[in-house]
Amino acid sequence: MRGRAALVIALLLLAPSWALAQGSITGIVRDSSGAVLPGVTVEASSDALIEKVRNAVTDGNGQYRIVDLRSGTYAVTFSLPGFSAFRRTGVVIEGSFTATVNADMKVGALQETVTVTAESPIVDVQSVRRQISIDSDTIGAIPASKSYASLMQLMPNVVTQAGGAMDTQVVPGMVVFGGAGGRSNEGRVNVDGISVGSAFNGAGVSSYIPDVGNAREVTMTTSGGLGETEGGGPSMNIVPREGGNGLRGLFYAAGVGGAMIDSNYTQELKDRNLPVPGRYRKVWDFNLGVGGPIMQDRLWYFGSLRNEGSERTVTNMFGNANAGDPTKWTYVADGSRPAVNAASYRPLTLRLTAQATPRNKFTAFWDEQRPCEGGAAPGYTGDACRKSGNGEVFGGSTAPPTPSASATVAPEASAYRDYGNRVAQAKWTSPVTNRLLLEAAYGTYKSKWGGEPIPGYNTENLVRVVEQCAQGCANNGGISNLTYRSVNWAANVNWNTQWGATASWVTGSHSIKAGYQGAMLYDNRFNYTNSQFLQYRVNNGIPNQLTMSISNFGVRQRVRSDAFYAQEQWTLGRMTLQGALRYDHAWSYFPEQTVGPVRFFTDAVTYPHTTGVEGYHDLWPRGGVAYDLFGNGRTSVKVNFGRYLEAAQNMGLFTALNPTSRLSLTASRAWTDANTNFVPDCNLLNPAAQDLRASGGDLCDVNTNANFGTQVFQSTLDPGLLSGWGVRSGDWQFGASVQQEVLPRVAVEFGYQRRWLVNFLSTDNRARGPEDHNSFGINIPLDPRLPGGGGGVLQGLYNVTQAASTRLNDNFQTLSSRIADESQVANSFNMNVTARQRFGLTVQGGFNVIKTDSDSCALRDLIPESAATNPWCNTSSGWVSRATALGSYMVPWVDVQVAGTLRSDQGASLAANWVAPNSATVGLNRPFAGTGGQTIVVNLIEPGTLYGDRVNQFDIRVAKILRFGRTRTNIGFDVYNVMNKAAILTYNQGFVPNGTWLAPTSIQQSRFAKFSAQIDF
Repeated sequence: MRGRAALVIALLLLAPSWALAQGSITGIVRDSSGAVLPGVTVEASSDALIEKVRNAVTDGNGQYRIVDLRSGTYAVTFSLPGFSAFRRTGVVIEGSFTATVNADMKVGALQETVTVTAESPIVDVQSVRRQISIDSDTIGAIPASKSYASLMQLMPNVVTQAGGAMDTQVVPGMVVFGGAGGRSNEGRVNVDGISVGSAFNGAGVSSYIPDVGNAREVTMTTSGGLGETEGGGPSMNIVPREGGNGLRGLFYAAGVGGAMIDSNYTQELKDRNLPVPGRYRKVWDFNLGVGGPIMQDRLWYFGSLRNEGSERTVTNMFGNANAGDPTKWTYVADGSRPAVNAASYRPLTLRLTAQATPRNKFTAFWDEQRPCEGGAAPGYTGDACRKSGNGEVFGGSTAPPTPSASATVAPEASAYRDYGNRVAQAKWTSPVTNRLLLEAAYGTYKSKWGGEPIPGYNTENLVRVVEQCAQGCANNGGISNLTYRSVNWAANVNWNTQWGATASWVTGSHSIKAGYQGAMLYDNRFNYTNSQFLQYRVNNGIPNQLTMSISNFGVRQRVRSDAFYAQEQWTLGRMTLQGALRYDHAWSYFPEQTVGPVRFFTDAVTYPHTTGVEGYHDLWPRGGVAYDLFGNGRTSVKVNFGRYLEAAQNMGLFTALNPTSRLSLTASRAWTDANTNFVPDCNLLNPAAQDLRASGGDLCDVNTNANFGTQVFQSTLDPGLLSGWGVRSGDWQFGASVQQEVLPRVAVEFGYQRRWLVNFLSTDNRARGPEDHNSFGINIPLDPRLPGGGGGVLQGLYNVTQAASTRLNDNFQTLSSRIADESQVANSFNMNVTARQRFGLTVQGGFNVIKTDSDSCALRDLIPESAATNPWCNTSSGWVSRATALGSYMVPWVDVQVAGTLRSDQGASLAANWVAPNSATVGLNRPFAGTGGQTIVVNLIEPGTLYGDRVNQFDIRVAKILRFGRTRTNIGFDVYNVMNKAAILTYNQGFVPNGTWLAPTSIQQSRFAKFSAQIDF
């Protein structure tokens, strides 16, 4: 007993799991009388293992367990002196699936072998983790771009940060996602179990483009994670392909041309004021992957080279004929030069797998990616990765985060990027014995992002302009909220480094794992704006507001974290208990930073190395139980629970004490350009109102932010949040499900999940109390499109008093619970169907229905400034549904493969954002204060009560398989959006009475075809 305790302590000191959960094979061995057999040697063999075989020995209960199995097809052999050997073939392992394989051994000679070929288990009766796996054959068969986002769209309980339904993922690109009922940026993308996320915004995804086309398998874990997971959101793991003892490879080529794209622009859409939608001009993807042995059974390699990209015109956006002209202040569309988003990427990867000794395996992975996003201006003669030609003007990328032209952003206000990403990983695995498994891993993701001004426009000295278009703007492009004239850009470096180790002790009925995970998140930013440090807001080309900025300094942020955990899986007959305890420790700091001197921050100030969060401590349980209901491995009942954390990242509390983020970086003031020279003829360093019109100057209202331009910090963090236990935000989860094998290789699962978020962060401006705000309402305009035809008074709005508005801000950040109650609770029901390949047919699909309720009314009552112009503090999403499906079928004898995908998404939640004038107020009886003008924006419709079009899409692929010797050629024809649906994706949500409210601004990608060919050799 003492020795076992010492071993457990040793495992903890070894800092043992990593985020990658591999598959397992487990079961019970009996003799012909039904008695259990201890001491049976069990071997699992597969070509997926470079070492070929993993083994275990049954314990005193006849149970065995083999862990850390890569996805693939296994043969399991049981041997014991005095008994005939027993062999079970065709056992399929996907992701972290636990396959139950029992054996009945008969007395006989060891040389005799009984081989049984049976259907592979489809129901996991031991793990509470819920996951969806797609293997490489299915990825290659279905109509989808070779990107994680296109596969994520086919997971029914995933949501995107942007909200609403996604359009067709024609090309790879960054998509920030989360889980139903959770935070919309909590989703993670891992490569071989190691995160490739950024250092901020959820720390889960980034602009890195994983090579899904050369993945062996992609698995999405949706709930039920134990100690190895920090957060409770969905996690996608992309397992790269490895080499082998034979030379193998593939070449993939696909393309789309303009003639292959249909139109779904109807007269109805035209009548609803939708301009002609942007369309892809071309799409291409070339991918070469080759793998093989450097030394047989010892050292394998796999490398790939890819070139993919696309060009797409922008809806109703053209080059600005006035671009780059310092004497012009309006946007004039050059109809001969449509705006085009363009991007291409050239990833180069290499993966090495080495079996150094029979019990020591090493892998190394390197991926270097070089993008070309946007292009140089027309007529530019310098060096650039892409240049605008005749009849076009490039404006940014087809995917975030590079600033890009859009229906409301002119090309000259977009950016250009030709520097990229790098991922490097190394791993070590050692099955020291058939019971002890050790692992260690290191990974890093590094990116330079943010773009730079488009070469050739020379806009760095031009003031940026935004067109308000409150009552129409025919004199300035006719586009509401149009941004033009210059770009705000950045030179940012994002660096995410992670390391960890695991140790697992495995017996037949027990699987104990302890683990350590460490991370260092670097976030270096340098944000730029024009040399005037100004942005104008104009209404129909006439200035009415200016925004001042001090953005021209470096921001340096660091977050460091460690996590230790221990977990156990214990099988007691039909029941398997799982439990984990995870300890997280995270802190932050900021290296030396300097701000100024710039126009509105005239003295340089250097802030020395600063401590941010001193140290957060969290110790939380996760657990569950899985029960094999009838003991036949075909019906499983599962229950799971757990407390999870929002990811440690360079956001929120971790960066609240960064001196550069505590300064007031911008301030707005109303402005009347009385002499129409587009120069604010006032002393902008004076925050007081100034009326210089009598002397030929302008009218400049009071500065809305008295802290701006000063060294006074406008925010303070609650000292109680600098360190402590249980401070970090997160969520509790509870789930229950039933999974049933309904046919061989076909399983159906029904589940319920409840999530509730905890530890919301709020900001209380202590310079303004509730008594410093006046409550008022607004008269709702009459409009038949509004609920009830409009009319009446919308109450629940607040405005700060004039006296309080001029006080220096004193923003105190603390947990909402220390002020008042705030809640967000989600309940969801889901169903998933999985059918592994049988008779050439593979099917997966499911649906998710969720209702999310949020309440922040008590908080708003005490700190009205938290939502002064938002009257909706207690909302419900209603029941929101999402359904997805994919399938493929190989037609016998003719080698023709037919595959399809289907999804149905709830449309976006809609608003009626009205620019309400002061004259519409009820009960205020004075001008607005602290708003930078005499209008406020108010949403007239309760969130969750009005949704846009439902997005339904069906895609199909037909491919002919040709075989020549050792080569296999797949020639395919894909059709996306077969029914040519034209669901509206985004709307004009700016409300103008009897105006163009809810006019469509973008619609579903029209039907298009893609030719592709893949040669496997």
